[in-house]
Amino acid sequence: MEKTSTLTKVQKEVFMNEAILEARKAQMLQEVPIGAIVVLDGQIIGRGHNLRETTQDATMHAEMIAIKEACQRVGSWRLEQAQLFVTLEPCPMCAGASMLARIDEIYFGAFDPKGGASGSLLNLSTDERFNHWSYVEAGVLGETCGALLTDFFRELRQRKKKLKKTSNSPELPL
Repeated sequence: MEKTSTLTKVQKEVFMNEAILEARKAQMLQEVPIGAIVVLDGQIIGRGHNLRETTQDATMHAEMIAIKEACQRVGSWRLEQAQLFVTLEPCPMCAGASMLARIDEIYFGAFDPKGGASGSLLNLSTDERFNHWSYVEAGVLGETCGALLTDFFRELRQRKKKLKKTSNSPELPL
């Protein structure tokens, strides 16, 4: 049975822009700029942004936070008929959490060739061997989402290079 999107192009872009706002919150905290939202019946019911460095907790991915908030909001672990929007392709943990929460549709911006589990390295989200699988659509505002990450890591490399330069400078005599 093939699943299809229930949203228009405009709706997808509006919701992905909300996920991008979450990614910018992570960026302001010097976190990798990844943001996610969960939508049900056209309403945002969960928001999250990457907090791994802040919390030193490997599970604090944007999707995990958004899914947890959404479950609390609806009072159930089942998020059937909900959509997940995330700026970066979900990793295996987040794809698994989406599956376990019964999220029907997953939209992401940028592919993650090193860790993506919704099309890049593997495809947990659409594997029909599981008891639940989702419709997945990649590339929603993909250039914008990708640029957030590219710019973040470029700036991080520049800061590290600058820090290394200043720490290698010889001390001036007093």
